[in-house]
Amino acid sequence: MNRAIPSIVSIAMACALPWMALAQDARPGPSFHEAVGMAWAIDPVRTELQVGHHSARARASAAGSWFAGGPTLSGEYMDDHMLGSNEGYTTYQGGVSVPLWLPGQGSATKQVASAEAASIDEQLNVEHMALSIRVLDAAAAALIARSRVDVARTLYDATARMAASATRAVQGGELAATDGQVAQAAMENARNELALAQEEAENATAALDVLLGHPVVPDLARYGEGDVTHARFIAPRDMEDNDPRIKVAHRNVEAAEANMKLARRSFMPNPEIGVDAIHEKQYGSPWDDRVGLNFSIPLPSEVRNTPIMSEAHNRLATATSQETQARRMVHLELIRVRERLITATTARQATRSAAESMEKRAAAQEHAWRAGEASLDTALAARQAAANTRLASARAEVEWHVASIRMLIATGIVP
Repeated sequence: MNRAIPSIVSIAMACALPWMALAQDARPGPSFHEAVGMAWAIDPVRTELQVGHHSARARASAAGSWFAGGPTLSGEYMDDHMLGSNEGYTTYQGGVSVPLWLPGQGSATKQVASAEAASIDEQLNVEHMALSIRVLDAAAAALIARSRVDVARTLYDATARMAASATRAVQGGELAATDGQVAQAAMENARNELALAQEEAENATAALDVLLGHPVVPDLARYGEGDVTHARFIAPRDMEDNDPRIKVAHRNVEAAEANMKLARRSFMPNPEIGVDAIHEKQYGSPWDDRVGLNFSIPLPSEVRNTPIMSEAHNRLATATSQETQARRMVHLELIRVRERLITATTARQATRSAAESMEKRAAAQEHAWRAGEASLDTALAARQAAANTRLASARAEVEWHVASIRMLIATGIVP
């Protein structure tokens, strides 16, 4: 049993080193708003949507052209050499033509491109909101993991202290050897819990680092009830209408309606008009050059128009359905966010009081054990219960701040 004390010291030192590293990283981090800005700056989806937005704007600008497409060049060359007569009959013919807009087709094409660009604008807001929630969840996981390390460290210190006392008592014949083994086992369990907590903290911090691009943990503790009280949109209907997911669904409906209008305007292929020039070399011909106009007007066909109209109807039906589903989803989510904030507030108050009471009980039980008035099992169980309650209180504290920020995000604010 004499070797137990040095082993306890070495174990304590081994666990203290990673804990010191975590303590250095636990200094106050940036605000949540700054953290979201870090993540937004390196978000690949943002870049993709911005490229799509520029493309849609370019299509809208191109739709303002005078013609429905680029010019078409045509040319012909004919002679009598292949027939073997070789009388010098040669014809050169060339032309250029351009497609024309059908009535209202150009403005309808521009409206479709503009509506799609507006939809992508709202998709950027949706992605920003989704990214804010991902940052919030990752930050909460990192903070809860650090709290677990803190609680595990405190529990390990307490069990190591009790194990050292038990070892001395066993050596002095004041305590049974089995009690010393129980204390040693409790310390080893606490040491294992500390190692697991440190692993979880490292993984959670690494996940947050990848998301933010910086090795920081945002400070969520600065956000609470006052921020929610002063939110700009308190009425549920205002919160729903301000939600970017509903806005983007409505923009998609507008784009689908514009596409339906374009499909109606495109009731036939675009006609073409152009200029032709002919130069002929013919024996005895009184003329050799001619210039004229050409036009091409494809006629409407159900074979072509029916699939176009069907696709436009399907797009509009899908967009309308998605808007209805988005409103239902957002409405339900707002109810859940509100209820979550209420529950988190209650849990925060209850677990804080419970943690204080259990910590006092654990200290009293340890004192009673040292005075010989309580068993070692009871003292260790009280200490473990206090650690569990303290961890629950720390988790509830973080979740309350998370619920407050989540409510702010639901109102359209990134605090």
